[in-house]
Amino acid sequence: MYFGEDPLFGLLRRIGKPVAGHRPWPRYATTAGGWRTMIEALGGNGWSLLGLWAEPGTVHAAIREDMAGDLAVVSLDCPDGTFPSLSAARPGAIRLERAIQDLFGLTAERLTDARPWLDHDRWGVRRPLSDKPAAPMPNPPPYTFLPVEGEGLHQVPVGPVHAGIIEPGHFRFTCNGETVVRLEEQLGWVHKGIEGLMRGKPVEDAAKLAARVSGDSTVAYSLAFAQAVESALGVAVPPRAVWLRALMAELERTANHLGDIGAVCNDAAFAFMLAELSRLRELVARTADACFGHRLMMDRVVPGGVAVDISEDGPARLLELVAELRRRFPPLVAIYENKASLQDRTVGTGVVSGSLVNRFGAGGHVGRASGRGLDARRTPSYAPYEDLEFEVPVRTEGDVNARVWIRICEVEQSLGLVEQIVKRMPGAPRNEKGERPLPRVPVEGPGGEGMALVESFRGEILVWVRVNPDGTIDRCHPRDPSWFQWPLLEAAIEGNIVADFPLCNKSFNCSYSGHDL
Repeated sequence: MYFGEDPLFGLLRRIGKPVAGHRPWPRYATTAGGWRTMIEALGGNGWSLLGLWAEPGTVHAAIREDMAGDLAVVSLDCPDGTFPSLSAARPGAIRLERAIQDLFGLTAERLTDARPWLDHDRWGVRRPLSDKPAAPMPNPPPYTFLPVEGEGLHQVPVGPVHAGIIEPGHFRFTCNGETVVRLEEQLGWVHKGIEGLMRGKPVEDAAKLAARVSGDSTVAYSLAFAQAVESALGVAVPPRAVWLRALMAELERTANHLGDIGAVCNDAAFAFMLAELSRLRELVARTADACFGHRLMMDRVVPGGVAVDISEDGPARLLELVAELRRRFPPLVAIYENKASLQDRTVGTGVVSGSLVNRFGAGGHVGRASGRGLDARRTPSYAPYEDLEFEVPVRTEGDVNARVWIRICEVEQSLGLVEQIVKRMPGAPRNEKGERPLPRVPVEGPGGEGMALVESFRGEILVWVRVNPDGTIDRCHPRDPSWFQWPLLEAAIEGNIVADFPLCNKSFNCSYSGHDL
């Protein structure tokens, strides 16, 4: 692959040496000085931090030059257990650096917030993924929330257990009357040890773990993991499998957006929209079950292809689904747009500025609602989206209403994509027995490193993987879009009233499970 003389690869050639066997984008090993030069570049406009993760003695950063869309990984050995912090240039790195400290024992120099993040002193071990795990602290102190000073302030603790059937997360509100002065989150309550569980697993078993990082994004996570493994091993997937994967991804996107639009309206006390949009989401789930044998399409995307082909009547069912949603969805959109009580709650509520979205590198509906129009299906792109026609909706208001409208527009685009895929997908050849062979190839190779960037309904999912020659996973790091979105929820609620928090929170709909790994 030729990368040309663009800013990113010019920088990488100056600060490091390429590491062989990393695909499809290069990985460069650098020094502490080169790492600091990379941090300076990240501090400028037009650069993104895509991910930050570690393994014993080494830290890795995935970076992107947004204009050209070029990606690379930069690696730094940390013999003394420290590395220069990226947080001054990219504040979205703070929580990732705290997680690295908890899991691997590597410390970011000059990290502005060194409190534990994922480790709640309940694991029975500290630094579990390091070469030398330590015993737990005998008398761990309670988590220290940031101090707030001022007259008339009071705190409202919420969670980690909530009234609804949702995952746990703690929110500490500091308020002046009803107005929120500061919101501080404490997450990590559903840490599952995904990275540690994947080590030594055969690719097929690790794929099932990837599919369960965040269940509402099971297709997107499965696709990202599969693409990363296939890149690492140089495996070419059958064309029909590529199109089937995209079909499942768009069904997943549609179902989640329909549910979220209804849930936002419900939090604005308009339950009618939740009921009607839940019916449409159920229609998508039932169609997915009829086409692929699972309502969430879990474990249907696998390394090497797909685990099932679409049912014989699947294409016809999907076209019927598109027609039905195009008939029933627009009237509900009109109700949302013209209902004064809804507009009063969503317009101007929970605003996130474009500058903050860019500094944190937030994507998905959160980023696009505040003017950051990046979409991994377009840049860097992956098959078959370069052959499909669709738009990436962008708004600039950055409020709850804008995030709802991004979802509305994405539903409309996904319906068009489903229609295109059904009509253009390669046919399924039959063997001499009249059977359709499964579009899947063996996942074999000498080992290697791979990375993938896939657009989920929340935004970009990054998966980095190293595969051993025997077909087992040496290291794998999945990065959920929520890592760069959760901090912005704290900014969105500031200056709003406490009663608007559920509305703001649902308009983000960040993943607890995907974040907590």
